[in-house]
Amino acid sequence: MSDPVRARIYTVREARAALPRVAALMELVQAARGEIMELRPKVWPFLRRRIGNGGNAYITDLTEQFARLDGAVRQIMAMGILVKDVDKGILDFLAMRHGRRVYLCWQHGEETIDYWHDIDAGFAGRQPVIESEFDDFE
Repeated sequence: MSDPVRARIYTVREARAALPRVAALMELVQAARGEIMELRPKVWPFLRRRIGNGGNAYITDLTEQFARLDGAVRQIMAMGILVKDVDKGILDFLAMRHGRRVYLCWQHGEETIDYWHDIDAGFAGRQPVIESEFDDFE
C-alpha cells in the first residue's frame, strides 16, 4: 500500500514514541473500514443501477468513510511508516538491526511495538524485539 522508498528509518525508541499518534490514526482507519463493510451491502444495489443524477444517503456515507480511511492512511504514510494490511491494521517501521534493514512490526490492538521481522519474512516471521540488538543512531 505504501512506497518503501519513502520509508523513514526509526529507532525502537522513536517508533514507540510515534505509536500513540499512529495508533489513533489506525483506530480511525479501522472505524472507517468497519463502516464501509457495513454499508457495502446497502450500497451495492444502487451502484449496480448506476444512479447518475439521484443521490443516496448510503453512497454519501460510504464516500465519507472512504475519505476518512484514505486521510488516516496518508497521514501514517507521511510519517514514513509502511501500511502493510489495512484490514488487519498491520504497520511496519523501517529500522536497523545489526547494521541491516528490518521492520519493527505493529498490529492494531497491540500496546507497543514488541516485534520485528526481516524485510522478506513478513508478519509470519515476527520475532521479539531486544532493544540492544537494534542500532540507535539518535
